[in-house]
Amino acid sequence: MPVLRIEGNEFRLGGEPFRIISGGLHYFRVHPGQWRDRLRKARLLGLNTVDTYVPWNLHQPRPRTFRSDDGLDLPAFLELAQQEGLHVLLRPGPYICAEWEGGGLPSWLLATPGIGLRTADPRYLEAVDDYLDRLLPLVVPYLATNGGPVLAVQVENEYGAYGEDPVYLTHLQERLRQGGVDVPLFTCDQPADLARGSIPGVLSTVNFGSRPAQGLAALRAHQGDGPLMCTEFWNGWFDRWGGVHVLRDAGSAAADLDEMLSAGASVNLYMFHGGTNFGFTNGANDKHTYRPTITSYDYDAPLDEAGDITPKYLAFRDVLARHTTVPDEPLPEPSKKLNLLGVRLTGNTPLLGSAGRLGEAVTGPRPLTMEELGQDFGFVLYETELREPGPTLLHFAGIADRAQVFLDGAAAGVLEREQHEAALAVTVPDGGATLAVLVENQGRVNYGQGIHDRKGLTGAVTAGGTELTGWSSTPLPLDDLSGLTFTTGGPQPVGPTFHRGEFEVEGPADTYLDLTGWTKGNAWINGFALGRHWSRGPQRRLYVPGPVLRPGTNELVVLELHATARATVDLRDTPDLGPTEE
Repeated sequence: MPVLRIEGNEFRLGGEPFRIISGGLHYFRVHPGQWRDRLRKARLLGLNTVDTYVPWNLHQPRPRTFRSDDGLDLPAFLELAQQEGLHVLLRPGPYICAEWEGGGLPSWLLATPGIGLRTADPRYLEAVDDYLDRLLPLVVPYLATNGGPVLAVQVENEYGAYGEDPVYLTHLQERLRQGGVDVPLFTCDQPADLARGSIPGVLSTVNFGSRPAQGLAALRAHQGDGPLMCTEFWNGWFDRWGGVHVLRDAGSAAADLDEMLSAGASVNLYMFHGGTNFGFTNGANDKHTYRPTITSYDYDAPLDEAGDITPKYLAFRDVLARHTTVPDEPLPEPSKKLNLLGVRLTGNTPLLGSAGRLGEAVTGPRPLTMEELGQDFGFVLYETELREPGPTLLHFAGIADRAQVFLDGAAAGVLEREQHEAALAVTVPDGGATLAVLVENQGRVNYGQGIHDRKGLTGAVTAGGTELTGWSSTPLPLDDLSGLTFTTGGPQPVGPTFHRGEFEVEGPADTYLDLTGWTKGNAWINGFALGRHWSRGPQRRLYVPGPVLRPGTNELVVLELHATARATVDLRDTPDLGPTEE
């Protein structure tokens, strides 16, 4: 494919003037069986490029390793993009934000006390260098200079909003070049952060969601020459648990897109297709109050979570038709959807009683964090003994992020980081009791200084002012449920319980798991982790990609952390992302 060059104030591709019209599409948020469909719809919108981050934490779940299988097969995604005639903007981080768990930084970095993330800290740079040494050999063959689709590569991500460390940024630039990246490099920042996040000799681009004239003017004031580009045009937004489903008017977004293109700027839609935070991969924000992001990353994007065309898609396509050639092809119909009501979950097994089947306990004088346990996602079960009978006050110096407290297996209360809760009054029976604390990682912070976000019990626990010792810490990553044994019959369990059921389908189709009447937990279909559910909302149904289902019998497992009003769930043919602002 032709090579991108920067000449004066324009991009040139194969010697001809070129405008990048791109859309964000994260391969790791889309089932790989649907990559081709989403890429085709990007081309039909009128895009000539797609943009993707690379999640370091998924590709390198442990130090000195690298995964590129299944849904992490980045080369396969790049090949499909090229087959569709699309270019690619590659954004390998190491930090990506993206409302993604930890901003894409692997949790094992935080096992090093005092490490400076996103700085020139030698311990951090050593890990970054190893990551790039493993990633770049997979990427370099797909650079445009080698006949591939990758036109340009980003250095870091919105660094100006985090810090000011030119040594760190220069190190990343040099490592990319040493690793064989010979296509243009770029940075992106919000208008006020351009100076701190830029690198001499590297193209600066700008991010904004509205007022294009002001954003582009700020970029030009910072960078006197070079192409104007908005790398993140925020045409929608993400949702948080306990909030509302955020929408952005399609007409307003289309008008801003038209204004940008009329100014001659290049653009990347953030997002073209958001996808899903499957499993435990959602991030969180903490601006004095911790706020975890929901499972859906629909983002009110032109292509919805199921990959269906929205009114915003059509509005954007009309705008693009005024500025570029839009394919004269019919647009695809919405994907086939499954509607199946009353799926019974007849098997169950308690989580606390099954902990030994899901993880191996580590004993010590204090609770260990997830990072000390070598754990990325999920839960940790902490246990110790309370020996003094009578009323006492439990105080937790650090909870990240939600703790369910039990005395001899009976629920004693819930403490939430989001609510700034740290203390619980309990009564210890004569003879003492076993204290169990089930702590959920609800998503590591993905933005700002809060990315140094260690999980689990992160400080001392006291009872009546006396520090408790003699703890066992059992990691429960819930990445393999095959060790669970389910039983049927008996009363409906209360407390953290896995529920299992089966259902039949004739063939795969997209659907939405409706957990109305359930409280909080996670869900899996055929071993595929769909994500978190929570009656707090706004999201009320979890998206199930069609390729997850199989003809015949399918298995559904739901972890319910509290209680459910019914032993059934529904598979619906429409989404429900909850109420919106009036």
